[in-house]
Amino acid sequence: MENKITMGADGRLHVPERPVIPFIIGDGIGPDIWRAAVRVFDRAIEKCYNGSKKIIWKEVLAGEKAYNERGSWLPDETLQSFREYLVGIKGPLTTPIGGGIRSLNVALRKELDLYVCLRPTKWYDGVPSPVRRPELVDMVVFRENTEDIYAGIEFAAGTPESRTIQNFLGEKLGVDYTFSDDTGVGIKMVSEKGSKRLIRAAIEYAIAHRKPSVTIVHKGNIMKFTEGAFKQWGFEVAEEEFGDRTYTWGQWERTKEEKGQEAANQEQKEAEQSGKIIVKDMIADNFLQQILLAPRDFSVVATLNLNGDYISDALAAMVGGIGIAPGANINYSTGHAIFEATHGTAPRFANTDTMNPSSVILSGVMMLEYLGWQEAADTIVGALAETIRDRTVTVDFFNLMDGATLLKTSEFADRIIEKI
Repeated sequence: MENKITMGADGRLHVPERPVIPFIIGDGIGPDIWRAAVRVFDRAIEKCYNGSKKIIWKEVLAGEKAYNERGSWLPDETLQSFREYLVGIKGPLTTPIGGGIRSLNVALRKELDLYVCLRPTKWYDGVPSPVRRPELVDMVVFRENTEDIYAGIEFAAGTPESRTIQNFLGEKLGVDYTFSDDTGVGIKMVSEKGSKRLIRAAIEYAIAHRKPSVTIVHKGNIMKFTEGAFKQWGFEVAEEEFGDRTYTWGQWERTKEEKGQEAANQEQKEAEQSGKIIVKDMIADNFLQQILLAPRDFSVVATLNLNGDYISDALAAMVGGIGIAPGANINYSTGHAIFEATHGTAPRFANTDTMNPSSVILSGVMMLEYLGWQEAADTIVGALAETIRDRTVTVDFFNLMDGATLLKTSEFADRIIEKI
């Protein structure tokens, strides 16, 4: 037990000096980027804590390696290890399109009830970007991780299940839609519990990190009882649980109706001046436009699963691409968390030692912050940023930079370690 991270009765993680942390090496380019990243983690921890802290890495299997060695894409012992040791990290895993095995990433999130997909996005000086002012992008996305269409409740066209649901919708519920036998059916699930715990976590994060706003992003103008409810439940959480720390656009609208727009504007201004977090909402398509036009207006973002998938990748593109975008899947109640590279497996580049390891490195930074090892996290970020500023980069950035030096994956890690 002395090497296990635990969740205390006080709701705080208890982290030993030498915690055991399970890792999945990943498919495709996973082994290349993991071997680079783990050397960076170990060196930063050694440097910052003079040997008093150390991670004991425990490999667990998932994906192609698990299937080849155990005959299972996600062995039970892998899930058990993540349950037992609470915190883990993983490389990219194979996700077939249109059939085959279930998404392993979704399976891990569902089995461990990792209801927050946390995706911070910020720009590092020197990283090539397609936008004019990438330095204005500094957002943290809280993507609901267990519901929406990712619940996986869908039935193929032409199956008895699909026909049964279509008949039920038409005959029992009077749905006005012309069904046909070539129609697949999916069900969108959005619950009050799932919505509120996600938005609660986003507001708590904004308070803890002194962020100015939380934006609830939704498509409630069309999906009124799912995404519209998500927005409404979010405002309820803000007002009922954090009323002394937040001011919502719902409050603004009520004041406008009762006292007029000028009074509502003055009320919001006073709330901002007093340090309250502004909790606002925005339709998803407009939000995707506004992050390009006015990124400085957004800080913490709370959204549903599918919207969050689109938004987090769009933001990643603005700051240099998914190759430098970290991510985490967290249950703040139990303490379970899996940190992960957010990109795919890129199998044609497997074992070439050419790809950018920054996504998994920065995901490890998030993990160190989660453990409370902030010194090591900051040291890695500083060394990574300096390496990029020196234009010593892997091929993805090299192709977009003038006067850059091309490095292999392992060499990129070497440069970071030198700067540590």
